[in-house]
Parts: sequence; structure tokens; C-alpha cells
Amino acid sequence: MPTFKVTLAYDGTDFVGWQRQASGTSVQGLLEHALLELDGHDVTVYGAGRTDAGVHALGQVASFALTRPIGAAELLRAVNARFPDSVRVVSAEEVSASFHARFGATRKVYRYRIWNAELSSPFERAFSWHLPAPLDTDAMQEAAMALQGRHDFAAFQASDSTTRTSVREVFLSAVLVNGRHCGADVDLRADGEGVPPAVSRCWPRGALIEYEVTGDGFLRHMVRNIVGSLVEIGRGRRPVEWITTVLAGRDRTLAGPTAPPHGLVLVSVEYGARSLAADR
Repeated sequence: MPTFKVTLAYDGTDFVGWQRQASGTSVQGLLEHALLELDGHDVTVYGAGRTDAGVHALGQVASFALTRPIGAAELLRAVNARFPDSVRVVSAEEVSASFHARFGATRKVYRYRIWNAELSSPFERAFSWHLPAPLDTDAMQEAAMALQGRHDFAAFQASDSTTRTSVREVFLSAVLVNGRHCGADVDLRADGEGVPPAVSRCWPRGALIEYEVTGDGFLRHMVRNIVGSLVEIGRGRRPVEWITTVLAGRDRTLAGPTAPPHGLVLVSVEYGARSLAADR
């Protein structure tokens, strides 16, 4: 029975999340249905993380075993042929039978996207939280850095969480300011010809703010609750030092609101080399 590790990208807008539910379409359910058609048997898929409804992924990882012999390249093509356009397996590889997408993960990277401009972008509305009032990104970055290290993140977990421990290690917590900048002279079309500034269209510098966090694991709603708290600081409603008070308090009611799901992306999941080695 070959065991596979697959990496998936998906637009989570129309899904109830990664995990199969009693009702609604999940990414796990779609993958298991595709594998049932391919393998002729029920296949249990294990995901690296349970992204919530509306949350997206660039690098969700899943593992499963099949009964029929099949190569990784053929598997990738066959599964994608059964998927809607909003989901794709971007890579597939055969791994050790002991590999487990969830329990073998050593770190995960999440990114939350905020569109910080007066006008919302029609191209960003499904993938970012639109906040028209200017945010103090320097203050947000200072607060974000205070979350690096090994801490009890109970204050940032969902209020109904039943996890055994809320201690996690965060390796990177950073606020990044990107956005496209209009050139002083001309923009360039795809064909390379200059377009006069008077007719060029672009969004202001700094419109896109991203919060990127890397850790050994995450609690339910942890990233979204951190972002909601950082935005409170960015709006000037709370001082930078407030984030450490919230962290030490270990009380969800002390933190900021939960940021909406559609700005969150699971970027990647990392594993140790030993857990990936296929049996020989």
C-alpha cells in the first residue's frame, strides 16, 4: 500500500473548511471522494491543519495510503481531474508508511492579509480584510515581535477550545508592508510599452499589510485572534505593551476581536527529512 504526501492549494471561500462536516463541502471530503473513485476503496485522508471555513491555503499538506499501485505523477493528474477549479494538488510524492501529515509537522507558516486603503480592491476582497482607516504598522510590528518565543497562547485561542495544552513556540511574528507603487514617470503594460501616468491605474504604496507567523503549531483561531489584537494596536485603541499583558493574562476575553477568515492563508508546512523518506 503506497503512502503519499500531497500539497494542496485552495480558495477556501466556498468551503466549510478543510475538515469534513456533516453538511457542506470540505476540502478533505473532496479529496477523499476523488481517491475513492481512483482507488475503489474508502480512503482516510489526514491533513496537517484544520483550516476554518473561508480560510485559504497555498501549502496545505495531506497524507493517505492507497491499495492500488500508482505513481505520484499519475496520482496528481488523476486527482486534479476530479477537483473543481478552486482546489489543486500542486505536488505529490510517495513517502514512508509511518508519515503522518499532522503529527509529523515540525513548523507551519500562516499569513494574514489586510487591505489598508480607503478603496477596497475587487481583486483582493476575497483574500484580505479591508480596513480603510490608516494603521500604525510600526506599532503593530513592535507588538508582533513580543509574541516570538515559547509562550502560553491561551488568550488567543478560540473560547471553546479543548486542547490539552495551549503552549506553543512562535519562531517568527512579523508585520510586513508591501503594495504596488506607482512609478514617478510611467507604468509598463505587459507588452512593454509605456503608459502615461495620467491613465495608469495602481493602488497606493503600503495598501497591503501582511502578518506572517511561523510556529511549531497553532491553536484554533490563534492567528486570527492575534491579528484582531494587532489591529486594535494599529488603530491606536491600545498601546503596544497591551499585547504582553494579554499574553500573560491567558484569558481570551482580554484579547482583541477575531479577524475575519478570508484574510488568512496557510502558506506552508515543514517536516523533518526522516519522516519524508520513502521505505526501501
